[in-house]
Amino acid sequence: MYWIGHLISIAGSQMQLWALYWHLRTLSNQPMVISGIGLARFLPVILLSLVAGVAADRFDRRKMAILTQIALGVVALVLGLTTAWGSVTLWMIFGLVILQSVVAAFDVPARQALIPSLVPRENLANAYSLTSIAAKVGGILGPAVSGVVIAYLGLQWAYWINAISFLAVVAALFAMGDIRPLIEKKAEVVRGTFREIRAGIEFIKNSPIIYSVMILDFFGTFFSSANTLLPFVAIDILHVGPIQYGWLSSAQAIGTLSIGLYLSQKTTLLRQGMLISVSVAMFGLATILFGVSTSFFLTMLALILVGIFDGLSSIIRNTVRQLQTPDEMRGRMMSITQIFFKGGPQLGEMESGLVAQILGVPFAIISGGVGCVLATWVVVKKIPQLWNYQGDEPVSAEISI
Repeated sequence: MYWIGHLISIAGSQMQLWALYWHLRTLSNQPMVISGIGLARFLPVILLSLVAGVAADRFDRRKMAILTQIALGVVALVLGLTTAWGSVTLWMIFGLVILQSVVAAFDVPARQALIPSLVPRENLANAYSLTSIAAKVGGILGPAVSGVVIAYLGLQWAYWINAISFLAVVAALFAMGDIRPLIEKKAEVVRGTFREIRAGIEFIKNSPIIYSVMILDFFGTFFSSANTLLPFVAIDILHVGPIQYGWLSSAQAIGTLSIGLYLSQKTTLLRQGMLISVSVAMFGLATILFGVSTSFFLTMLALILVGIFDGLSSIIRNTVRQLQTPDEMRGRMMSITQIFFKGGPQLGEMESGLVAQILGVPFAIISGGVGCVLATWVVVKKIPQLWNYQGDEPVSAEISI
């Protein structure tokens, strides 16, 4: 039930995200302005993630996810209404995106930490592969449909369809009933919040595998994130319209879906640390190909390769983090790691927009790919435990709460 609801909701969210990039491009032709949306999406994560992680460990994760999904739907509805009325401005979009990111900061730790309560430990890797498949099927359908919706119905319908899609997750969460936590949660007073945040940070610091994966995740996505530049590539370099833009927006998800389907059937993965490191480096090389391409089909291929290698690393990263973390710490672990896995790409959008503003869009994308490859090499050299990680090691970090 969760998987089906998640798939439908992701399709709507991806439709809105890529429609939003196109919408911003119609309001401004400055890469720096449009890429600034990454900063708007990241600030709430920085400010609220640690508190959100404590909330996910302290309260009922299912009920918390229901509330956040409803709130996200309301924001999407307002965005559609203001667009339909012709009253939307750049600043209004930025404000609504910030509000949406505030809610998402609480939504991600709750939903991600809920999954280990739904499946046995030995099936957790498969569950995250299936979750990735749902995300990427939605990531194909959403952007592809967004191009058609923009072309024939108007931008506001992309936002309205997304608002409706959140009901799928809400319905699934209601239908599955109460989920028994793996441990008994105790609602404590507020003064315990900072102690719990500190315990979460200490756990990450004492977990070299989780820590190294977070660092690699951040710098890899920081340098190779250029999604907000895709409207510029489509309009100014490839000279295509919204429908072709929709397919380009879906390309990464097509690649990730392919690798997700393969990994969902694998019972064991050897040399997981090496796989993560190599896949992030290949992610950077595929980004370079994306930057040099002036052909629609070559660009599509490059983005599919970006999705394959990003999907491979992200599925293994998710599995590693969850298997190396006890249930009482999962909400805080996810809240801390979301600073990295959301902060990297969203700050990277700012970086790519700034470089594109000064040196041009192709240079911004190519230099980002080079930076991703170099960052991978530095992390592997500095934290050799990552390269040597097999995937079956026991949890080594001590927990003090």
